[in-house]
Amino acid sequence: MFEFSVVGGTAARDIIGRTRQQIVEEVRETYLTHHAGDSVNPNSYFLRFPDKPDSRIIALPAYLGGKHDVAGVKWISSFPANIESGVPRASAALLLNDYATGYPFACLEASQISAARTAASAVLAAEELTGGRTARRLAVVGAGVIARNILEFFTAQEWSFGEVVVHDRSEEYGAAFTRYIDGELGHAARFETGLRAALDGSDLIVLATTAGEPYILDPRTFTAGQTVLNISLRDIAPEIVKDAQNILDDIDHCMTANTSPHLAEQKYGHRDFIAGTLAEVMRGELKADPARPVVFSPFGLGVLDLAVGAHVLRHARESGEAVEVDDFFGETRRW
Repeated sequence: MFEFSVVGGTAARDIIGRTRQQIVEEVRETYLTHHAGDSVNPNSYFLRFPDKPDSRIIALPAYLGGKHDVAGVKWISSFPANIESGVPRASAALLLNDYATGYPFACLEASQISAARTAASAVLAAEELTGGRTARRLAVVGAGVIARNILEFFTAQEWSFGEVVVHDRSEEYGAAFTRYIDGELGHAARFETGLRAALDGSDLIVLATTAGEPYILDPRTFTAGQTVLNISLRDIAPEIVKDAQNILDDIDHCMTANTSPHLAEQKYGHRDFIAGTLAEVMRGELKADPARPVVFSPFGLGVLDLAVGAHVLRHARESGEAVEVDDFFGETRRW
C-alpha cells in the first residue's frame, strides 16, 4: 500500500526513447480528458530571484482523472545561463501522489519527462493543424534539448521533410544539432545563420529558444499557410500574434507570465485573437485557417507531466528499472 519508487533520468530517457509513439497518444488522451473537465490544473507558481532575473523555479501541481486518477507536482528550474557552460538550462523532479490516500508513491527525474511531454505536444499539434505528417521545409529555431526531443518525436511519428533548416545564435550548437538531424535521425538538414532566411519559405516552424522577450518583431514575418509551433512562448511580438490564428493548449494558463499571447492581451485589451484550443481542433470543432499563419502556443500543463510520468513509472516497474525504497514512510499507522 505504501510503496515508493524512484526513477532516474537515464531510465526515464531510455523508456521515453522506446515508447515515443505511446507518449504521443498519452498526450492526446490527456488533452481530451482535460477538455472534458476531468482534471485540476492550478496556475503554476514561479519562484524568482532578485539577482537572477532570467532564472526561475516553477511548481506545477495538478490532478488528472480519466484512467490515471493521480495527483502530483513537477518542480522544474530554468537557468538560461547554464547553456554558457554547456549545461542544459532545465532540471526537474516529479512527485506523484495516490488519489485515494494522498501519499506520494514515486519520485522521477523529470527533465526528460518534461521535454518528452513538450515534444509530444508539439508533434501532435503539427499533425492536427497540418492534417498530415509531411512538410516541404521545417525550420527549427533553437538547437537545445527541447528542439532535439521534438525532432526525435517527429522521427518516431514517421514524419517526412523535404529539408530541415536549423537556426541558432550559436553556430557551434546549431552545426552540431544539424549533424545530429542529418546523421542520426536521417533528415536532410542544413544550418542557416540568418533567422529570416530560415523562416522564409518554411511551411512548418518550431520556435524552441530560451528567449525571455520577443525578438521576432516584424508583423510580416509569417505568412498564410505557415504553421508555427511557438514552444518557447516568448519569441513573437504582440503585433504578430494579433494577426495570426492562435491555438493554445489552455487559454487561461497561457494568458499569464508574459507569454506572447499574454503580451498581446495586455497591448490590445482583449482576447479576440485567440481562436481556441488544440483539444477543439482534435474534436473537429475548430480548423486551421489557410488564409493566415497558424500559431500554436502551449503553456505546458501539469496534467501532461502526470500522464507521461505515470507512463514512465509503469514501464520502469515492469522492466525493473525503478528503484524501490523500502520504509520510505516512518509511520504508516496512527497508533
